[in-house]
Amino acid sequence: MDNASTHKAKVEIEEHPSLLDFEEKCPPGGRDSVIFYTTSLRGIRKTFEDCSAIRFLLESFRVLFQERDVSMHMEFREELWRMMGGRVVPPRLFIKGRHIGGADEVVGLHEQGKLKKLLEGIPLSPTNNSPCKGCGGMKFLLCFNCNGSCKVIADGDGDGDDLLHIRCPECNENGLIKCPICC
Repeated sequence: MDNASTHKAKVEIEEHPSLLDFEEKCPPGGRDSVIFYTTSLRGIRKTFEDCSAIRFLLESFRVLFQERDVSMHMEFREELWRMMGGRVVPPRLFIKGRHIGGADEVVGLHEQGKLKKLLEGIPLSPTNNSPCKGCGGMKFLLCFNCNGSCKVIADGDGDGDDLLHIRCPECNENGLIKCPICC
């Protein structure tokens, strides 16, 4: 190989990174998809704005992605912390089982024109931009079993005198269930 073709190959690799350049950390169900860990809480403005920036980028590329809101579901937060080996703050983006990074890394890749290459092969999202009719795009609904209280009443011994309040087995810590229509 001559110097010109070697230089051209190096430039092409630098311009278009491969997913193999990123650390393998695969979220559950993320082997062939895009997983985006986010928060919908607005308490810390920078975190919320960072999450919104990555969501905007993913939506602008019109790729199908799973959004996992760590503030709405503790299992998502624990799943992220387990994968990352400690406490991390969203946003975090994973593409095909590879950890791409947080807002600074993802926005940097986009500004360099490299994010699009990493998203190649990801299915496109349906062109229907209307939110889910079940949850309005929130991905969660109030639990049908306990109406969001996280408690259900059970009869202790069957005679009706001693009622027990037990944790609802259907919902998460916020009294929510994943939307059965879109999730």
